[in-house]
Amino acid sequence: MGKHDDTHRAPVELATVRDFLRWTVSAFNAAAVSFGHGTDNAWDEARWLVLGALHLPFDSPDWVLDARLGAEERKRLNGLLARRIGERVPTAYLLGEAWFAGLRFRVTPAVLIPRSPIAELLAQGCEPWLDGREPRRILDLCCGSGCIGIAAALAWPDAEVVLADVSAEALEVARGNVERHGVGARVRVLASDLFGALAGERFDLILCNPPYVDAADMAALPAEYRHEPRLGLAAGADGLDLARRILADAPRHLDGNGLLVLEVGNSAEALERAYPGLAFVWPDLADGGHGVALIHAAELGGMSV
Repeated sequence: MGKHDDTHRAPVELATVRDFLRWTVSAFNAAAVSFGHGTDNAWDEARWLVLGALHLPFDSPDWVLDARLGAEERKRLNGLLARRIGERVPTAYLLGEAWFAGLRFRVTPAVLIPRSPIAELLAQGCEPWLDGREPRRILDLCCGSGCIGIAAALAWPDAEVVLADVSAEALEVARGNVERHGVGARVRVLASDLFGALAGERFDLILCNPPYVDAADMAALPAEYRHEPRLGLAAGADGLDLARRILADAPRHLDGNGLLVLEVGNSAEALERAYPGLAFVWPDLADGGHGVALIHAAELGGMSV
């Protein structure tokens, strides 16, 4: 990190929070950093990093922005900028937290940074696809930080939720987030290779954001994404290595009216080519994002695997 310290250090004459924000935006643009882990532009990224590092709200008022920075605050900000620009470390890892579905979650490099468009479906209660039914048992498969399953537990306060992942390090982060959000009485954290440890268990709703990045996209990922665990991203030549296993086993774990929500991102076209007989629903997402497939248990039950 040391070789980046001087290159990406803010000038000493930048006295206020606003000064530092403006300079950071310019530095991000000059260095052509990549976004996509919660922001999509230099201004929002700078605001998140600078205000987050100072333990200030993202929507801080002008009088806060005009406050002068102390020497230790400048030192901390310069250190973070050296890593964000010079090493391309995502802001969420630098701050140790990210937002999902309006909720704050702890994150580490052991988990993907929350950004799934499934958040929008949860905000809508997965309607109209649940047809007014309240899910009693929910599975967050490939849970990572646990953000999807915890958000679901809060959306349906009477539901029992299972968070499952193959990574012990990810599950440790998920347990911390369960505790943070006070849902431990209804949320179970389970080590499982997909459905491997879930024999005999059935769910009304399975939410899954598995690895789905194909080989070509993996090779072209910006440096920021390479700080994330490969285990949570790479999914073979066409991005469907995990999706195939999930679709094959999901019918045994969905109740009769159960719904599978499966995020596949840029591998959406590959999924449709691989399963021409399945009537996936691809919801329009007003908040952005794409590649989330919905399918009911009845439609999965008759598929050939």
